[in-house]
Amino acid sequence: MRKIMTMGDVGLIAKGYIQPVDLRVYKANFFLLLTAVIWGSAFVAQRIGMGHIGPFTYNGIRFALGAIMLLPVVRFWDGTAATDKGFSRKVILGGILAGIVMFAGASLQQIGLIYTTAGKAAFITGLYVVMIPMIGCFRGDKPGAGGWIGAVFAVSGLYLLSVTEDFTLAPGDLWELIGAFFWTAHMLILSRLSPRVNPVRLACIQAAVCSFLSLIIAVFTESVTFDSLHGAMIPIFYGGLMSVGVAYTLQVVAQRDAPPVHAAIILSLEALFAALAGWLILDETLTFRALIGCILMLSGMMAAQLWHK
Repeated sequence: MRKIMTMGDVGLIAKGYIQPVDLRVYKANFFLLLTAVIWGSAFVAQRIGMGHIGPFTYNGIRFALGAIMLLPVVRFWDGTAATDKGFSRKVILGGILAGIVMFAGASLQQIGLIYTTAGKAAFITGLYVVMIPMIGCFRGDKPGAGGWIGAVFAVSGLYLLSVTEDFTLAPGDLWELIGAFFWTAHMLILSRLSPRVNPVRLACIQAAVCSFLSLIIAVFTESVTFDSLHGAMIPIFYGGLMSVGVAYTLQVVAQRDAPPVHAAIILSLEALFAALAGWLILDETLTFRALIGCILMLSGMMAAQLWHK
């Protein structure tokens, strides 16, 4: 039932005691939630796809599909900078740099998924949220209480999630952890470039670069047959069209209206959706120890995002 605003409500809003409802914020939050669901379940698609083709072939094709799908979005997206006209030198060079770093992160993530579960891969990948404020220390920008608490929680959670009883890190988890450093670098690059160029053009170029590099490696290291491509068709289309194309577009549109705090909380749920999708589709399970690790890591992500200085 729709609530009718009274004159008393108007007076309270005018005095700042309550805030008017902005339906655009609810719409943006819904888009962000849908983005987190798509990105989380994409980890399952990535695992299934590698049952048929190699990691570089999978990434090469899915990022190519994502780049193609972003092309029509470029035409309708109004650039964030007044000087942003077409595929400028800045956006091309920035896209190439971001694409190279994305290639490294995506390759390590995909290789790690051969040996670990979708949920664990998503949680470890999400450590970039904690790593970003930690890297700020080297630039003289102290992370504050939230950053330090987030780091402690994240490291403790990673230990419970990935380190075995003989104090060794599971092979797949190690690949994911190394990849998290590249995703951290990727996020820092995007945070610097996005305000200065058209973000959709930047995303399109970086996806194309990541696809090109992946396919080059695949040609020399992996064998592909028609049957294997046919078997991986659904995971490839989901990873390319939904994860790279649809989800990124939803994120860009949503973050125009969503408060940063809302975006931080909702997008961090990607790891939870990955674990849930892995349980529902792949019958992946987490031990009680690993579950506690996931909770600690998620708490660390939240602290680093929300409790900043």
